[in-house]
Amino acid sequence: MATFTVAIDGPAAAGKGTIGRAIANHFGFEHLDTGLLYRAVAKLMLDGGWLGEGEERKAAKIAEGLCLEDTQIDGLRTAEVGRASSRFAAMPSVRRALISFQRQFSRREGGAVLDGRDISSVIAPDSEVKLFVTASEVVRADRRYQELKRLGGQISYNEVLNDLRERDARDTERGLAALRKVNDALLLDTSDLTIEQATSQAITAVSERMGHEK
Repeated sequence: MATFTVAIDGPAAAGKGTIGRAIANHFGFEHLDTGLLYRAVAKLMLDGGWLGEGEERKAAKIAEGLCLEDTQIDGLRTAEVGRASSRFAAMPSVRRALISFQRQFSRREGGAVLDGRDISSVIAPDSEVKLFVTASEVVRADRRYQELKRLGGQISYNEVLNDLRERDARDTERGLAALRKVNDALLLDTSDLTIEQATSQAITAVSERMGHEK
């Protein structure tokens, strides 16, 4: 196989990352959680104490120098980093700096799976498979709350729910690369699905498309 791209979009804690990894493992594709790129920028900005005046310029410079290994930095999944990453993701210069990286990854030989907010609409609009993964905000908030508890975070469920609502608003209302479902994306609502059921449906969709490509 030369190239085959699976684009997965959806709001926070919908399950798109887990589904993306499952698809990649099943088919032997490479996987990129694009949200970790923005989280890496946010973490480096927070660690450097570079918030405030001139922060967008500094964040864009960091974004230009990111590599795949930066998505493995410790501490990327904290609530603080998540809030900051959503803010930096709305900055045009930061997004521009990361677009080329993501587009190159999306057409890598052997297949690629990318999940994020604007993969189908901006990064890889010609993807062979497009999925929009979502779930109710209550389900998503509980998933994120349980995840943060496992990571040792000291945060209440209501705080998580409020953070998620604020992030949803930023992601869907920003003028640049807003989160939306494109017309040819398959909608996968995971609210009432086990992870096994959700990944099975996604893998079936990819398999069917691969069959059509042959």
